[in-house]
Amino acid sequence: MNTKGGLAKRTAQVAAQQKDTSLKGLIRSMEPEIKKALPSVITPERFTRMVFTALSSNPTLQECTPQSFLGAMMQSAQLGLEPNTPIGQAYLIPYRNHGRQECQFQLGYKGLIDLAYRSGEIKDIQAHEVYENDVFEYEFGLEPKLKHIPAKTNRGEVILYYAVFHMVNGGYGFEVMSKEDIINHAKRTSQAYGSSYSPWSKYFDEMAKKTVIKKCLKYAPIKTDFVRAVASDETIKSHIAENMTDEPDETITIDAEASEDTVPAGVDMETGEIKK
Repeated sequence: MNTKGGLAKRTAQVAAQQKDTSLKGLIRSMEPEIKKALPSVITPERFTRMVFTALSSNPTLQECTPQSFLGAMMQSAQLGLEPNTPIGQAYLIPYRNHGRQECQFQLGYKGLIDLAYRSGEIKDIQAHEVYENDVFEYEFGLEPKLKHIPAKTNRGEVILYYAVFHMVNGGYGFEVMSKEDIINHAKRTSQAYGSSYSPWSKYFDEMAKKTVIKKCLKYAPIKTDFVRAVASDETIKSHIAENMTDEPDETITIDAEASEDTVPAGVDMETGEIKK
């Protein structure tokens, strides 16, 4: 009886010592690092549940390399942004990167705004759509002007997006982009734009606003920490570090000689259309 009991105890100890090498197991093993990275408003348990929900709702994420998924997850954690939730702060996106399925981290519209306010230098920031029947006038130069009066009914189609900010010290700025400019910019700079998993396919208006806000804040006198955080947008990082913003982006840039290995998953290389 003692022998059997000792064997059972030893077997349990060996089983406990064996590492769970599944993606969920790796995520659980990183809970101490997640706890250190997260702000107090998000508990490690809640953050882990969000990550598990992202995995279950998008099976393709489970095909990503564990290192890139954990890297994207830690970028989200260190920035204190909720990944893949309706809030739209951040996204973990499956991306075909040079023949491998990897996970790309993307900032969301709300996440970018949150980071701007956290800098302590932004008093307010807004982004809006402009419809074809709205009254909209703007002027750059020595005395910039911006006027937007939304039509009360029958506003028509969206034609423009704009963002405006005011700083705590009294400075301000704004930027305007046409819908066509937004689409061209997204195709040129977002490697996962054509993917069905990209937030562009589900939340176009929010991503368009994020684009014009980024352009608007490009020359704003904001702290370096904010600039580094924004630079994390649309990156793949597989090396886990205390400061993920310092790690280099591992995304392979698509160019004129792009092959099928470098095109986002689910996208026709010649037409750019999402494959059914």
